[in-house]
Amino acid sequence: MNDAATNTAWTPDQPMVSIKDVHKSFGDLEVLKGVSMDIMKGECICIIGPSGSGKSTLIRCVNALNDIQAGSILVEGQEVNDPRLDKLELRKKVGMVFQQYNLFPHKTALQNIMMAPIHVLKQDEKDVEERARMLIKKVRLEGKENSYPGELSGGQQQRVAIARSLAMNPDVMLFDEVTAALDPETVKEVLVTIQDLADEGMTCILVTHEMGFAREVANHIYFTDRGVIVEHGAPDTFFDDAKDPRTKEFLSQIL
Repeated sequence: MNDAATNTAWTPDQPMVSIKDVHKSFGDLEVLKGVSMDIMKGECICIIGPSGSGKSTLIRCVNALNDIQAGSILVEGQEVNDPRLDKLELRKKVGMVFQQYNLFPHKTALQNIMMAPIHVLKQDEKDVEERARMLIKKVRLEGKENSYPGELSGGQQQRVAIARSLAMNPDVMLFDEVTAALDPETVKEVLVTIQDLADEGMTCILVTHEMGFAREVANHIYFTDRGVIVEHGAPDTFFDDAKDPRTKEFLSQIL
């Protein structure tokens, strides 16, 4: 792989994330079988599909949590699959929020949000605290700064996790089934937080089962099944005029 292909000068008229013919296997099990998609700056993309269809694996490949066997993933012109990649530099650009919140139980909400900018980015503690307090306000958790994770609901913990990821000032946010472990009444507060981010122009890639939310917030929806993209399109076209029988069957089961 030559250097020009590895890291090209990225401009906003190009996809911020470009996924081309990506293949990923775990042992003999091929999980991704040639997946391609482009995400432009400021777009919100939702990836839906049955369990085991490769959705979570795909977005974990975008921030190099999973390697790939073939294909290319470019983030702002940087080849994620380059063995010389500085993964820390990549993860400053690409924030990720998981189904499990993974907060430090012995740290307050505020401390959880402040840790990475101080320890990883080596930023000034006073500046970081000021920004962390703004982020707590942004995710609607004012008054919870000094609460420990065990004192917060699942939805509140997940919003702390989102704020923690935003504290790194990423260009792209990945959300992997972030409402899957939540009680129904706390799902909405997390989705509202993500919608706010999308409305502000954050580039977002979501794996989600929340179809109403996908319809409302996504610029484009991808339906994956057995490691391939079966169908994709703008939300109205996708939900009202799906063409592939597998898409129609999936939607009939969940809508």
